[in-house]
Amino acid sequence: MGDKRISVLDVAPLWRGDTASGALRASLDLATQVEALGYHRYWTAEHHNTPCLSATAPPVMVAQLANVTSTMRIGSGGVLLPNHAPLVVAEQFGVLSAFHPGRIDLGIGRAPGGDARIATALRRAAEGEDEFVAQIAELASYFGRGGPISAGAAVEHRPPIWLLGSSPASAKMAARLGLRYAYAHQIKPATTEESLRAYRDGFQPSADLAEPYAMVCALVTVAETDAAADRMIRPYLLSRLSMRAGTGFDAFPSQAEADAYSFSAEEREHVQNFADAQLVGGRDTVRHKVSELIAATGADELMALTLVPDRDDRINSYRLLAELVP
Repeated sequence: MGDKRISVLDVAPLWRGDTASGALRASLDLATQVEALGYHRYWTAEHHNTPCLSATAPPVMVAQLANVTSTMRIGSGGVLLPNHAPLVVAEQFGVLSAFHPGRIDLGIGRAPGGDARIATALRRAAEGEDEFVAQIAELASYFGRGGPISAGAAVEHRPPIWLLGSSPASAKMAARLGLRYAYAHQIKPATTEESLRAYRDGFQPSADLAEPYAMVCALVTVAETDAAADRMIRPYLLSRLSMRAGTGFDAFPSQAEADAYSFSAEEREHVQNFADAQLVGGRDTVRHKVSELIAATGADELMALTLVPDRDDRINSYRLLAELVP
């Protein structure tokens, strides 16, 4: 497998019995602990009208996370660019980069981060790929001198720009634009290999990036044994049944709820197929899965999203992963 960077994606999950404030503060605590474990970067997401996910404002969270850490790169995974004016995003991340030089990442995505009501509330207009590419170009133009508009600190402080995606189409866009690429294996594992291959095969060097650089993000749950990991991931798997049904929920189920729930044969097959495609298991199982994923994708970096209700279990999973990846 060779030496690989490992990083963290955090969505500030809200578990039954917790509060949004508690979930956000847990993110700050987790960041300090994984930094001590040697993790390379820590990203926070953008979601809207999703009560079980407290990560709604990446620039605010990036500022808070950067203030409590000192060595990790901190970034957005990501800012959903069509929701925002590119100038505002450039100004925000220019200021963040000025306060924390060399430590800020700007990951951008195209999804709305919510339903049609969110698109309306954000004044988001319908757009296609050409409009999104134009937004990326506009965003990039504010980082540097010579343009008609000065974006404040962004003129002198440009963070690396990443494109986030979960399809071969997004991979090809990142390659064509010469951007760093982060693939969401935790969302769509079926096209991970195809997408990473398309990115590398089609990569065109840019002023910011001479060679392709790809990161794959996966759901990760590591424990001492396969059985322990299977139990830890059970609450999140139970929540996926609500996601599939489209019923929504205010918080992820507790461990007690998940332990008491009896999955039907069809439900068990559904959630197990998902878990099998992710990095879930004991030490040996996950070591093997990580090696397979890196070998199959050629990813330069692995980003881990760990969604388990017990905070000690969550941190221990990241500790074990750090021991497994050289």
